[in-house]
Amino acid sequence: MARISVVIPSRLQGEKDDPAAPWFVERAIACVLGQSIFQQGFTPEILIGVDPGMAALGLPRIGLKARLYEAPIRLQAAALNVACAHVSGDYVAFLEDDDLWEPRYLERALAQIGRFGFVSSTQLERSIGGVVVKIIDYATPSSWVMPRATFDRIGGFDESYRWHLDSEWIGRLNEQRIPRLHFVEATAPIELDQIRSVRILLANIIECAGDSITLLRHESPWPLVMRTVHPGSGMAQIQASEAKLAQSQAECQRLQARFGNIPW
Repeated sequence: MARISVVIPSRLQGEKDDPAAPWFVERAIACVLGQSIFQQGFTPEILIGVDPGMAALGLPRIGLKARLYEAPIRLQAAALNVACAHVSGDYVAFLEDDDLWEPRYLERALAQIGRFGFVSSTQLERSIGGVVVKIIDYATPSSWVMPRATFDRIGGFDESYRWHLDSEWIGRLNEQRIPRLHFVEATAPIELDQIRSVRILLANIIECAGDSITLLRHESPWPLVMRTVHPGSGMAQIQASEAKLAQSQAECQRLQARFGNIPW
């Protein structure tokens, strides 16, 4: 059966600063291995990209569940790229170490591969304690699933971006007009006029991707991907620092100049 490569960038951190406390990535690995598709003959390959010098710290705790690769510099795009360089699967998926998938997410996504060359999903933002914050429609990497051919065609991540490397990658995907599927929850609007009136960020995906995007409702009232909100997340860092906010804004200006929009 086919192999699914799951790429996880990680700082080997958790909710608490205590090094002995559970890491987010340990929870993410358990989430991957618990996916229903791996009970159907598919083989998992988990590749974790870490900062320089961190592999020795991670190996004793992660063991044989995943392979760790050190980036040459301390940068998320570099950590992703070093792990992606070792992908050997027929399919590629991404998962931020602090996020989670619904147990059938990969099964649902791969059922659409063939008609579509890229699958993503809305996400449910929750606190570390599980309190629901909101639904977000932007297709963060934690929802990306694709055949290996799509990733090879688009290529790796641009290491000149610190904050919006995912948007830059999506921009290149949109340029290639690869058919995309985006999962939405059962109660989400799917007609554009209704989307524009109540889910403007979902409308952004349609307007950026054009006729290459298809929305598909699933039966759950909840999104299939859970995104964890905490002070160490990238968006929280941007909101807490004027310098990082300025970096983010400069990257958005670059995206606008390059693609004519902020890619969704």
